[in-house]
Amino acid sequence: MNLEITKAEMKRVEDRSFVGRTVFTLENHHSPYEITFFSSRGTEWDYSLSFAGEPGSEEQFLEVDALLENDDDLYNQLLDAALDTQEIPEEEA
Repeated sequence: MNLEITKAEMKRVEDRSFVGRTVFTLENHHSPYEITFFSSRGTEWDYSLSFAGEPGSEEQFLEVDALLENDDDLYNQLLDAALDTQEIPEEEA
């Protein structure tokens, strides 16, 4: 299944936790998706999946959610896209 990442971002918020998101489309899916990541330390990640625009097929949404649960490569590709956009503050470099 071909994946296209259209937007990604990651930032550190005031409490020093990480919040990021990646917007992506999958081949043969009509609606784009957005996965939002959260981590208090930047090591273990929670995520939430949603449509990136207008809601689409619930069946396709559930298919993507199952893919994320079972395909570590897909999940890591989406997380890495967000992590790659993060700027490291000078005091941490």
